[in-house]
Amino acid sequence: MRDRNPMRDRNPMRDRTLIVSAAVLAVIVGYAVLVPLVSGGSGPSVDFGSARLAPGPDHWFGTDGAGRDLFVRTAEGLRISLIVAAVCALASTVIGTLVGVASAALGGTVDRIVMRCVDGVNALPHLLLGIAIVAFYPGNLLAIIASIALTHWTQVARIARAEVLALRDSEVVAAARLAGATPWQIVRLHLVPAAGSQAVVAVVMLLPHAIWHESTLSFLGLGLPPDRPSLGTLLDEARSSLLLGGWWTLAFPAGALVVTTLAVAGLGSAARRVVAPLERERIPS
Repeated sequence: MRDRNPMRDRNPMRDRTLIVSAAVLAVIVGYAVLVPLVSGGSGPSVDFGSARLAPGPDHWFGTDGAGRDLFVRTAEGLRISLIVAAVCALASTVIGTLVGVASAALGGTVDRIVMRCVDGVNALPHLLLGIAIVAFYPGNLLAIIASIALTHWTQVARIARAEVLALRDSEVVAAARLAGATPWQIVRLHLVPAAGSQAVVAVVMLLPHAIWHESTLSFLGLGLPPDRPSLGTLLDEARSSLLLGGWWTLAFPAGALVVTTLAVAGLGSAARRVVAPLERERIPS
C-alpha cells in the first residue's frame, strides 16, 4: 500500500473546484473585458426600431428597451460590477486586517474596546447601512464603494485578530523579543504576515458579497446611474421589458450575476481549503 503524500494531497492543482472555478472566472473576465473592446461598446445611442428583439444570430442576447445589443451591455455591466466589487473587497480586507492586527497586538483594554466597536458595526444590517450611506450621494461611485467597504470589514477583523492572537504568545515572538526586536518590528515581521494568507482568502470570499450589494443598490436606483451599465442597472431596466415579454433582458444579466457569484465563491472555498492546513503548520504551539 502506498504512503500518502500530504503535500501532494493539498496540491492546489488537484482541487477540482479550484480548477473549474478559476476556468469559469477566466472566461467571465475575458468576456467582460474583450467584448466591449472588440465591439466598441454599446455607447449612449439608441435605436427604438430594434427595441426588444429576441435573441438571434444578429443579437445573441437580444436587445434592450432602447435597442442596444444586450450581449455587449451585459459584458459592460459585468466589467463595471467586477471592478467595483474588487475595489470594495480590497478596501474591506485592508481595513479589517489593520483593525484586527492592531487590536490583537495592543491587547488589554484597547482590544476589548475595539472588538465591542466591531460587534456594534456587525450588529447593523449591512444592506440597510449601505443604503443609508449611498442615499446621501446617489449615483456616486465612491459612495457605492464606501458603502460596501465600510460594512464588510468586521469579519476580516475577527479573522485577522484570531490569527495574530495565535502567534502573539508563541515561541517565535518570544524569541524575537529576547533578541531585542522592537514591538513595531514584531508587528511588521511576524504579526502582519500571520494574517496575510487569510487576508488573501478574505478578498476572494468578499467578492460575491460585494457583487450582490452593488447590484442590489443599482437595482434599487441608489447605485450607478442608468447610463453607466452594471448588472444592477441592467436588472432594473429589465423590469419594464419583462412585463412586455422580453424575458431575455432579465435572464442573461441575472445569469451572468449568478454564474459569476458561484465561480468566485467556489474559488474562495477552494482557496480556504488550501490555506487552512498551511496555517496550522505555520503557527507554532
